[in-house]
Amino acid sequence: MNRAEQVAANLADVRARLAQAEASAGRPAGSARLVAVSKMVEAADILAALTAGQQVFGESYGQEFRDKSASVEAAAQAADLPQPLWHFIGPLQTNKVKYVAGKVALIHSIEAGDVLAEIERRVAALEPTTSQDCIIQVNVAGEIQKHGVPPAALPALLASFARLDHLRCTGLMVMPPYSDDPEESRPFFAALRRLRDEQAGVSRANVNLAELSMGMSHDLEVAVAEGATLVRVGTAIFGERQ
Repeated sequence: MNRAEQVAANLADVRARLAQAEASAGRPAGSARLVAVSKMVEAADILAALTAGQQVFGESYGQEFRDKSASVEAAAQAADLPQPLWHFIGPLQTNKVKYVAGKVALIHSIEAGDVLAEIERRVAALEPTTSQDCIIQVNVAGEIQKHGVPPAALPALLASFARLDHLRCTGLMVMPPYSDDPEESRPFFAALRRLRDEQAGVSRANVNLAELSMGMSHDLEVAVAEGATLVRVGTAIFGERQ
């Protein structure tokens, strides 16, 4: 089995896990969508996943995304493959916004008003009708070393979207403390879902909290059981990164 075949086989395994998780949770097929995390992954592996039918990819580093996305898109066009849909899932600082604003379908990792303001400025400079969908990352575990807005600060950050003409908040994201036991993630996934349900009941301009971005290679089944709509999986598809 060559490398492209291995990526395709891994992808099929992850899709089967995702489908089984949806069925076990009594959810409709396709209600949890796969984001193939392609940070630090060679363009050839992304093309192998594209060939195998995966279209949504998640990147975490602004400059890597800038450099890699152009070559992947050109190669996909040359091979008559669908263009990838990029999501940005890593921490985003104001000086890196220029690499992703208006260039990705979804930014998962919003945690500060100054970053939102810079995204708005960058997107507004593009075509007048351009808009950028965003997800707010919430630090539900209160870990000092983790990114994300504290739950208590979430309402104010959601309210700030009303002042932005080109941005929309479409959901919430969480990265729970890592544990080898997937069940250890469940309380944090459940907490994000409750927070989403609570805040979704408040009417705000440019806010529609339909998405829950949560779950990775080792705990995707638990995330789906707790309501994930976007599952971020890298290692189970592409293997360990160097």
